[in-house]
Amino acid sequence: MKTRRVLLAAALLTASVALTGCGGSDAGSVPDGWGTLKTKGVDVSYPKGYEEQSAGERGTHNAAAAVRTEGGRKVSVLTVQLGFTEANSAEQAAIAAEAGIQMGAAVKGQKDVELAGADGAKRIDFTFKATGEDGGPPKGTPVEGVILAGLDSSDTAFAIRVDAQRGSLPDGDLDRIIDSVEVH
Repeated sequence: MKTRRVLLAAALLTASVALTGCGGSDAGSVPDGWGTLKTKGVDVSYPKGYEEQSAGERGTHNAAAAVRTEGGRKVSVLTVQLGFTEANSAEQAAIAAEAGIQMGAAVKGQKDVELAGADGAKRIDFTFKATGEDGGPPKGTPVEGVILAGLDSSDTAFAIRVDAQRGSLPDGDLDRIIDSVEVH
């Protein structure tokens, strides 16, 4: 009988640890000192060194954007697009978002990703060579990109895109950007 109670206690402790997410990241969490892009559909945070763009500075299709520059050139851009397609699922939103990746890019794959507040979301990883235009990295510089796509609570498609010159955004910061996403 005592062995059964010990096993039951161990099982309950294991379940408790799993439910609290011990060892995992806190979805929707924002690291200290980071800024946050807030839109009506999603919020996403960015590391120190990025500057949020005003409506006049960012692209017309972006609901929000933040840029990091080095030596007067953009080395990383974080954008949020809302309602860019009429999608009925995260999969459809991801397909539409993927269509916006520049010609010649190498799409590394698409997979499910958990985002706070989203019923489902997709992650698309890709790489491309910079064109040298619009104040970005010099022509031919390797750029790594990630798009997070899905539907918000009003079933409006969203796409959060991070483009970063290779080596300019540590993997840990990319993970924290993804973990900071909150879908409403």
